[in-house]
Amino acid sequence: MDWQQIAALTIVASTVALFVWARARKRTKASGLGKHCGCSGGPASESPPVTTLRGRKGQRAQLIVKLK
Repeated sequence: MDWQQIAALTIVASTVALFVWARARKRTKASGLGKHCGCSGGPASESPPVTTLRGRKGQRAQLIVKLK
């Protein structure tokens, strides 16, 4: 095995290790937050306003915002 094969295998192995580390880090980070449980409560459960953009050919466009 010459030095070029060793260098190529080192690069491939380090890339695989970085991908595995990033995936493991993403899983632990998401499970540690515990915010998106689906339970209702607080200001986050309020529905956002509904916006509708309406227009016809030759007329001005209308933007309608409805608060629920």
